[in-house]
Formats: sequence, C-alpha cells, structure tokens
Amino acid sequence: MLLSVNALQKELPAVSKVPLKDLCDLIASLGFPIDDVAQSGTGPVLDVDITANRGDVMSHRGLARDLAAKLGQDLSPVDLDPLEEGEALVPIRLEADACPLYSTAVLTLGAMQTTPEDVRQFLASLGSNAKDMAAVDASNELLHRYGHPTHAFDADKLRGGIVIRHAAAGEKITTLDGVERTLTEKDLVIADDRGPIALAGLMGGESTKVDLDTRRVLLESAWFEPRVVRAMARRHGLHTDASHRFGRGADPSMARIARDLLAARLKQWAWASLDGAWTEGEEPGPAKPISLTKDLLHRIAGEPLSMEDAALKLQRLGCEVEANHVALRALPPSWRHDLALPEDLAEEVLRLRGYDLIPSTLPPVKSDPEPLAAEYQQRQGVARRLACLGFFQTVTLGFISPEADAEFAGTPAGGRTLGNPLGYEYSILRGSLLSSLKHAAEYNLRQGAREVRLFEIAPTFHSAPGGPEERSTLGIVWAGETGGLDPLTPKGPVQPAALQGILAALGVHGAPAQVRVLEGGLLAAEVALADLPAASGRVIPPFQGFSRFPSVERDLSLVVPFGLSFGRLAETIQGALMGTPLHTLTCVDIYRGKGLPDGHQAWLLRLIFQGDRTLTGDEVDVWVGSALEAARSLKAELRG
Repeated sequence: MLLSVNALQKELPAVSKVPLKDLCDLIASLGFPIDDVAQSGTGPVLDVDITANRGDVMSHRGLARDLAAKLGQDLSPVDLDPLEEGEALVPIRLEADACPLYSTAVLTLGAMQTTPEDVRQFLASLGSNAKDMAAVDASNELLHRYGHPTHAFDADKLRGGIVIRHAAAGEKITTLDGVERTLTEKDLVIADDRGPIALAGLMGGESTKVDLDTRRVLLESAWFEPRVVRAMARRHGLHTDASHRFGRGADPSMARIARDLLAARLKQWAWASLDGAWTEGEEPGPAKPISLTKDLLHRIAGEPLSMEDAALKLQRLGCEVEANHVALRALPPSWRHDLALPEDLAEEVLRLRGYDLIPSTLPPVKSDPEPLAAEYQQRQGVARRLACLGFFQTVTLGFISPEADAEFAGTPAGGRTLGNPLGYEYSILRGSLLSSLKHAAEYNLRQGAREVRLFEIAPTFHSAPGGPEERSTLGIVWAGETGGLDPLTPKGPVQPAALQGILAALGVHGAPAQVRVLEGGLLAAEVALADLPAASGRVIPPFQGFSRFPSVERDLSLVVPFGLSFGRLAETIQGALMGTPLHTLTCVDIYRGKGLPDGHQAWLLRLIFQGDRTLTGDEVDVWVGSALEAARSLKAELRG
C-alpha cells in the first residue's frame, strides 16, 4: 500500500517530528515492513507491506492509529459535519444478510465542479489520477485517507428502488471496466428495477456510472460481509481497492461517517445541495469480549509482564479493557476484526511493546543427524539423472482448472474440487502433472525454443471415497526437434524411442507403453515414484581431521609376480601397519620389461605417514621395513 508521509502527518501530527528513516523503522516494528521509499510532488511516499489480516490499516488514518498507540500520541480530530437523516428518497431493501447496513444520501450537484489541487497531488502521489469529477475523486480520496470504500451512482439513471440481494444464476452486469460478467447465486449485487447495477464491495456498473453530465448522485456507504466479498473477487478475478478493504474487513461504524465526509466534499467541490440522507439496517453486533490471563501472557512473552501495562497498551489500540493483577477482559474496537483469541491480545501487547524486547534463548539441540528418507533419496536420484540427460526440473502450481485436469486425470474431479479456490482456474487439485508441463512446453516453443525437455516430481491427487489420495509422481515432456547442428546428427523431431530409452534407464517397467504422443509431436510420460526402483544408499566417508604436522614420504620399489593384485598387496601392507600413522598408500608407477624376472613386473609404492606429532626418521624406517616384510609374504621382493 502506498502511503504519503505528508498525509500521514495530517492524521498524526507527532509524526512530523520523526525523521524519515526512524519513521520507516517505527512502522516496520509494528509488523508492516517498508518495501520502498519514493519521492513525489507532495513529499516522500512509502510502499508499506500490510498483512492480510489488517484491513483496518489500509489507509492513512488506520496506520496513523497504530502509530499513535505506539507513540502514545493523539490523532487529529476528523473534520465531520454529520448529516441529519430523514425519510428515504429512494426505497432501499436489504434482502441479504451479507449487507446489514447501507447508508446513503442524494445530492444535487451545482453547475460547476472542481477537484482541489492538493487532492489531485495526493491522488497522484498514490498512483491514482484525478478524474475531474468531484464524486469520483472525493470517493477515491476518502478511500485512501480513511479506508472505507464509498460509491456514487448517477441518481437520474436509477430505475425504481434499490435492492441489495444475491444475484440470480445467469444474470449479467457490465462493470465499470467494460467487462460483461455472468453472475451466480453466490454473488451479492446492488440492483434496481432493471437488474444489477453494482457488484457489492467490488465495482460499480456501467449503466449507472457518474459522468460529466451527472446532475444528481446517490451515495453508497455500506458494510459487506468480508467472506462474501473475497469469494466474489476470486470468482470474477476482480481485485480492486474496495474489494481489498471490504474483503479484509471494513469498519461498520465508518459507514455513516464516510457518507457524511463524501457529502461534505461534494458541497465544497461541486456546490452540491443535500436532498436527503438516510440509513437502512444496523451495524453488526459488537465482537465478544476476550479474556487474557497473566499466565498466558507470561508464557507467550517468555518473561513476566505487568497486566496494568498490558491493559494500557490494549486501550491505546481502542479496546475497552477491564483488568486486575491476574487477568484482563478486552472488547475489541469495531475496526479490529482480527482480534478474536487471547493469543491475539498477547500478540498485540508484545507488538506495541516491541518484539526486539522479547528475550531470546537458544533451545538445547542434540545434533545426531537423522538418515535421509528413502523417498527423498529416490527423488534426488531421479532428478539428478534427468538433469544429467539435459532435462530441466520444473515447478508448477498444484491447482488447475477443471478443463485442464480432465485432459489427463485418471479419476473424476468431483472429490478434488476446492471449497474456496483462488479462482476458477485454480479450483481443482491436479490429478496429473502433464497438463501443466504440456502448457509450459508449448509456451517455450512459442517463444522460439528449438527443443524443450522438462520434468517435474510433485504430488498428484486421485479422487477416492474418503477424500483425495496423494502420491508422488514423475512427469516428463519432450518437445521440438533434435539434431541438425552438425553433419553427423540429422535434424528431426523428438522420437518416442528416445524417451522410452530414458524411462527404461530409470527402471520403468513397460517403458514403451508409458510414452504418449500428444498434439504437435510432443512426447509425455508420467509414472508414480513408487513404481521406480529405490535409490541406493549414500556412501559418506568418515571425517578425518587435518594434521598440523608435516608428512613423511617413502617410496618402495617392489618386484611382484603377475597375478598379484594391488588391492591384495595394499590390504596386506595396511594390515601390517595397523596402528601406525599411515596416511596413504598408492602405486605411482608400473614397469614391465628388461631387467625383470619372467612373469614379474615392478611397482613403485608411495607411503605417506602423518600423525599428530612430528615423526622421526628412525620410526618411519621401522614402519617401511614392516611394509616390506608384509609384501614379501606375497612373494614380492625389493627391486635391486
């Protein structure tokens, strides 16, 4: 989220005394890292990383509220002139539980309208250009400043009353981005007598949008159930500033305030006059009080903390707190939907206190390493082997669309459908790796790749009566053409026999039957890892420490009969030198020819001794003599 430091100072004047670097560190210490700092016409702009559970911080006022709690300072008062509500000018019905509150007002705009220059610069610094329509610009400015989304309909384009309801299956709406969308029964819409005019909490409709000819506007400032908004945004792939805030949980108490602020700006910027203001429904009930005991706080903090201090910190965050020396009871404010457990309260206390003050203690660790799992060694062995054969290991998403799944999956998708997917294209636990690998190979071919070799080792899922069953699977695709780079390797498409050979080398039974030839000559194969041979055990030599003392080297030239292996000779000599600091024994030269008895050859052995002390020449001579005696037991003699 982009945040103007200048606008933040207006919400919390104490920030003006904090240097920019210290401000960044302060915000980060509250759990919101700063990704970037840029300069704009209004001063520094921070790119703040907001966690998914903190919709209340997605505005200048929201972040200022957290900073005020940390610094123990007061926020600037909101310049608010509450509207006097009266009879409804347009009938509004709330037919869905997902919208319990809908505040609105109708205003008639003046002949001229303008967006103040400071607001233009404020919006520009946040990457949102002014539209030169007071209702639109004011709504955008309030969104960034106070975090509660609002919307303005052209009141003269409405037909009949307004209904907040779930859509009928197959209903359509053209949203402000010009896209016609087909709705489902799970979608929440704002509708008039003609049908949907907005997707609740996401985006308005084209049919009632405000333009330069608009003379009367109907303002919308509501509260929508976060889960419904999140599901709609995923279903339609429509992620907007409004959906991000409603989806994370807006503050229901801000509905009337945001409407009043929007109306006040229209009066100032467009010389608008109020025709009427009213509210349908009520705010959702308050959250339940949460109890935090002293023992739990101490256990999470790692040290004793004062309950009085904990209560003070929670009060700074807006909680209503009753406390004694062993426990406290806190009622979260309307904007903190993320506070539901005692652990949440403890975390807030520690966050305001400073995570850096939590004492750190390394736990005792026993460092006996566990052996690597056989399945891991098998995956590593297969991956290394395919990499050596020129294949690239690939990682693709485990969720795919029903159409992509049906192309290769061996079981119906019914038991593998997600209840709350990120979107339709990610709604199925994949039953095969080949769909994603095929897509990746085709993409590379379209980008000009001459040959594509890909493989992936990942879980696939199969529908079963008890739920999805997982198994580790190897998928391979091979596409394009090979050869043609020299006269000896003719150019041609990849051949199934080549992939069959690779599968056979991996130990796949019935390799020819596993290879599939897909459209465009793309070759594909998929096997369960359980059907491949287990990996052989790893050989890990014991570690031998390095000596700080010099080594002593001796050469021993022996005449040995043909038929005596070096391994047997070395084993015999090493056995004779057991207990000595023999470091290495190698054969560095072999001679066969004149001067040697028939049936014999000469080996030059090199013995290197090194220990944890300085060795003497006399003791090394004794060890070499023992080596020679051992060699003689195998009919080897010292070469004269």
